Amino acid sequence: MDELDTEPPLVVVPGVDPSARQLCFAWGPAEVLVCETLFSRAGTGDGAPSSSRVFVVRRDQDIYIHTLRKLFNESHGIFMGLQRSEEELAGKSRKAQLVQVSKNYRSVIRACMEDMHQAAVSTRDPALQGQYSTQVSILSAMELIWNLCEILFVEAATAGPLLLRLLDWVRLHVCDVDSMVREVLSSESPSKHKLFWNVVDVFVLQGRMDEARHLLSKEASANPASMNMYKILDDFMKKMPVPSLGNTQTLTELELKWQHWHEECQRYLQDGTFASNPHMESICKILLGDEDAILEKKELMTTWYHFLVTRLLYSHPTVKPMELRFYAQSSMDLFLGGESSPEPLDMILMAAFEFEMHQVIKECSIVLSNWWFVAHLTDLLDHCKLLQSHNLYFGSNMREFLLLEYASGLFSHHSLWQLGVDYFDHCPEYGRVYLELHIERIPLSTEQKALKVLRICEQRQMHEQVRSICKIMAMKALRNNRLGSALSWSIRAKDAAFATLISDRFLKDYCEKGCFSDLDLIDNLGPSMLLSDRLTFLGKYREFHRLYGEKRFAEAARLLLTLMTAHIAPCSFWMTLLTDALPLLEQKEVIFSAEQTYELMRCLEDLTAGNPDKQKFQDDDVETTKVEMLRLALARNLARVIVKEGTVEGS
Repeated sequence: MDELDTEPPLVVVPGVDPSARQLCFAWGPAEVLVCETLFSRAGTGDGAPSSSRVFVVRRDQDIYIHTLRKLFNESHGIFMGLQRSEEELAGKSRKAQLVQVSKNYRSVIRACMEDMHQAAVSTRDPALQGQYSTQVSILSAMELIWNLCEILFVEAATAGPLLLRLLDWVRLHVCDVDSMVREVLSSESPSKHKLFWNVVDVFVLQGRMDEARHLLSKEASANPASMNMYKILDDFMKKMPVPSLGNTQTLTELELKWQHWHEECQRYLQDGTFASNPHMESICKILLGDEDAILEKKELMTTWYHFLVTRLLYSHPTVKPMELRFYAQSSMDLFLGGESSPEPLDMILMAAFEFEMHQVIKECSIVLSNWWFVAHLTDLLDHCKLLQSHNLYFGSNMREFLLLEYASGLFSHHSLWQLGVDYFDHCPEYGRVYLELHIERIPLSTEQKALKVLRICEQRQMHEQVRSICKIMAMKALRNNRLGSALSWSIRAKDAAFATLISDRFLKDYCEKGCFSDLDLIDNLGPSMLLSDRLTFLGKYREFHRLYGEKRFAEAARLLLTLMTAHIAPCSFWMTLLTDALPLLEQKEVIFSAEQTYELMRCLEDLTAGNPDKQKFQDDDVETTKVEMLRLALARNLARVIVKEGTVEGS
């Protein structure tokens, strides 16, 4: 594939002139920040001011392509299913289940490729068309590589079935044939169509004998003179021994049958049976595995790996897996013939044919545009127990290293980061550390998003991150004067100091407005009010107002006195508490006992005598009036209590 390039991509930052000014950069978790500096390049003497812009260069740009979302989302479900079923994968069914998982991954790639192709067809923007076409080519190459790895590594096809799988592989990934077939068959006289023999040759080259025989029958009907040759060739094609998945014959039996068939076909060719028809003679040579005859059809095969599979079909159908490397290398040399050097895709496929899994993954990591492919393929191969010999890789095992890279890229996206959490969860060595670092960088743009991140942290008992998130959200709410939300977040963070600060703000607002905001929250603090003394006071003070509103004056009086004598109320709030006692002191029914009245008097004296701003306190007419009213009310209440208690004792 031309889109696969072994050289790392050159990043061009628009608007920056590196020849004029010096650039500086800083690595981020999934991106690079680039900016121009005030310093001139050495020796240029250019002191021009720099741009004020900062350029963001992302290392995993595919994460941001909307049409690839299906690839990331659906493969995540397959990945999670594979991790959950690890304990169930045992015995003979293990291989079949892993092969099915591999096919599921390929189906996602193909579905995404079809969507991308449709997007390329429907758009009128040339730039987008180019982008979509490039992605289609990359996805096609990814499926091609994955399918071969599935055959060689996951399924580990043995001699016989191996050739059948490779034939299916070639047929699936050579798509130009179908359009050619439709064109020929839709014509009035298919046998006279200019592409007729090309289609027959392609069918033969791909081992599609039944379709080739069907087309040849049309040629025989249209040209009775070739009937005899057609029957002989048709008989050969019909009798050609090929491996079968359901066949119980041994490889030795298959080789004997194939050798006998091969010798008979050779005799007819030497006798000149097909000499009068060059097309049929060429097909006969292909059936005999004549490399020159096969290479003559080079343009129909287009790739060296198609040539490899055709060559194996007609010269070595019982090829063993470990023999593939020799045939693959010679086929590539013969096919390319020194005319062109191998492309990156060729080198990846060659590494697969040589059973160099580590090399396949390394090459794919270099040339593919994202980490999705190598992360999921490596995870699958690891479940196949094939990577033990490549355990250490950049300080971690290869599977985990690649999953960490892929998940880190997901975390740079505003919504795909949620998928990255699960990938980190299944990296036993460093996954939690990476998750803790990345989750702290998620922008908590909304309360809903913050709750989502918080739930993830709580499920994994990430206590430090839970406290950090709650503090951040509490500060945001406090800055926006949303005291209820701020208090709720501080309670969730178990931050006593912050809860005290917000409680003071509630009390200050009460003093200014005469009422509480967020009553539902304060009424339902429950055990949370024990987080700090000030929060306890806030909850109990609200309870005093509730009791007073329900005309439960005796209980309200006891609670108010407790708040005064327990010293959990801030000193600045004592006058408010004493003022709240005035309506109770003026009730027709005596509420405070003599002892309680004395306690209130002592509190009032402590407030007036112990206030550091005593002079200012005395000069304030409003405060002075309040004190006088309180003293008068307390004295009157004490007199009423003495009379009442004395009357009770006398009776």
